[in-house]
Amino acid sequence: MAERSFAKEVEKLRLGAGEEFSGEGILAITKALLQCGVGYVGGYQGAPISHLMDVLADAQDILGELGVHFEASASEATATAMLAASVHYPIRGAVTFKSTVGTNVASDALANLASGGVTGGALIVVGEDYGEGSSIMQERSHAFAMKSQVWLLDPRPNLPSIVKAVEDGFELSEVSNTPVMLLVRIRCCHVHGHFTAKDNRRPAMTVADALEAPRRDTGRIVLPPASFLHETEKVKKRWPAAVDYIRKNKINEFFGAADGKVGLVCQGGMYNGVIRALQRMGLADTYGETDVPIYVLNAAYPLIDDEFLEFCDGKDAVLVVEEGQPNYIEQAFASMLHKAGRETRLVGKEFLPVAGEYTGTVMLEGIGAFLRAHAAHLLPAEVRAPNKSASSDDIPDLMQVVPGRPPGFCTGCPERPIFAATKLVEQELGKHHIASDIGCHLFSIMPPFELGATTMGYGLGPASASAFNAPEAKRRSISFVGDGGFWHNGLTSSIGNAVFNRNDGVIIVVDNFYSAATGGQDVLSSRATNKSKSTKHPITDAVRGMGVGWVRHIDRTYDVPKMRATLKEALTTDAKGPKVIVASSECMLNRQRREKPLLDKAVKGGERVVKPRFGVDEDVCTGDHACMRLSGCPSLSVKSLDDPLRDDPVAHIDQTCVGCGNCGEVADAAVLCPSFYRADVVYNPGWFERTLSGLSQRVIGWLQKRRSGGRLEFGQA
Repeated sequence: MAERSFAKEVEKLRLGAGEEFSGEGILAITKALLQCGVGYVGGYQGAPISHLMDVLADAQDILGELGVHFEASASEATATAMLAASVHYPIRGAVTFKSTVGTNVASDALANLASGGVTGGALIVVGEDYGEGSSIMQERSHAFAMKSQVWLLDPRPNLPSIVKAVEDGFELSEVSNTPVMLLVRIRCCHVHGHFTAKDNRRPAMTVADALEAPRRDTGRIVLPPASFLHETEKVKKRWPAAVDYIRKNKINEFFGAADGKVGLVCQGGMYNGVIRALQRMGLADTYGETDVPIYVLNAAYPLIDDEFLEFCDGKDAVLVVEEGQPNYIEQAFASMLHKAGRETRLVGKEFLPVAGEYTGTVMLEGIGAFLRAHAAHLLPAEVRAPNKSASSDDIPDLMQVVPGRPPGFCTGCPERPIFAATKLVEQELGKHHIASDIGCHLFSIMPPFELGATTMGYGLGPASASAFNAPEAKRRSISFVGDGGFWHNGLTSSIGNAVFNRNDGVIIVVDNFYSAATGGQDVLSSRATNKSKSTKHPITDAVRGMGVGWVRHIDRTYDVPKMRATLKEALTTDAKGPKVIVASSECMLNRQRREKPLLDKAVKGGERVVKPRFGVDEDVCTGDHACMRLSGCPSLSVKSLDDPLRDDPVAHIDQTCVGCGNCGEVADAAVLCPSFYRADVVYNPGWFERTLSGLSQRVIGWLQKRRSGGRLEFGQA
């Protein structure tokens, strides 16, 4: 169950020629694919393109009507290998995944695809997850394009430009026999706008047609001697064809007067930030008319020498706005100027940060500094910063005022008790080396758990602990892998590797029924019924099939005592070989998305509904807050009492509680205190329950009144 349904929005994909399409960037990409006659689509979810996969999944009926095949691929490598259908056949294919972690996984298939080349158009929609909102290591996709000699399009973040980039990408791929990357940042994926639609096109050749007429070309297979000729073909045939197409079709854009003394060069995805900075300085209007010439690289690779040199004619200085490091574009343009003997001064990282996201403030300050140094006459007397008031009052640094808020588990997350149990076991057996993995469970490295030493890649948690398989060791390593990572890469690279090498460590598979970290998409072991995918394949069966002998399955992770006992058994058993614990409970976010609408409907319909609610007895709570140190649930906080004899605030459960019971389970397992209680809130109760409740309230009221009457009260004379 994906975190967002596009069932209504996908109906816009049926719009025909001349009709106005409005919506989100990811939806526009899907519409563009259908307008281009794509034959097959695949991919693997991950920010910022998870919703693109969700759109494709919700649009399968429309895709089917057009004869378009769609697959949710097992990994990014699987998705890229899928483009093999375009190697020998004139079928347009597209795949999507996040970068750079996804591109890392896909790089083997990508290199082979780029080496042999393609006949049909092959488009790779890459979600560039770079910047402060990212959850991965900070790298760029540009290096992969250069390494494998695939062309990189980076469109301006508006719907007409995005749609045009999809069209250009397929044509560029076909004329140069080369796969093309379409780079979309988070702002590009989620930008809203409109464009004039075209009719959807059935693919000229479907994958079913191709199966009826098999083709092969030995020259496109990556095997000597053909593989030696591919590199030469890239440089002598494919590259010139790509450059010629980009130049003739004006893929790159020029804005502003051509005769300015200074200019800006930017990646297409940076354009909105650049033009906004110029607007702040009074050098551009809201329609994009600019006093400073801008050369926009919608094709970031390959670069077009004569276009750039022509842009530099008559200019004293040019600033390259290139986010991230290394500065590939700046280096390439500097080389062009040097070889051409031009005197135009090229700058970039002198005025802009070497690394990091180019936010609005960064753009304003960097471009402003460049213009002050090389064209001060263009600037007004004063430039207002984006988030600075006109008054001279000093605004405090928010980093010094607002406390840090590290990422953590959601309220009611079933993974929280797994790590509470791990902490309890470590209290008894001592510290262990713990290897973490990509996924929600990686939040265990943050307070209050502070577990985990490394994370090496999706599904590679147990693999990253493999070096600690020392026969003479007296303590076992612990490693975690999620169900998403397990099916992505972990089954072979982690479980199979552990079996083959007789690893004696403990592996915990965190099974929340979905690929939860990427948006709640179904995986092989999901327990939901998926109309187009095969689910309900137990992880325990796969683990045993790989040869693991010691396997335990916990079907309710909130049972902290059982979780603790099972982990302790795994760490102390005499059994040799990998010990695998599959800890299963449904992702609370997905569960709430499914159950809340049903419960609300039942309540409104007058049905009897019972919702559990947990609380803390203020009279019993001692205020030592040990429950929080072993839980960390956002709904578990502190509350100050009016009682002058109670100095310390007590534990308190707020209204965001989802009734998972984890706090009480942890308190019980750790033998903390009996202050937690459960109350069942009954909606639409029957007559007997209402009568019983009324009687109970009267008795309690009478007891409270009697107790109050027996107290001594001190008043002022």
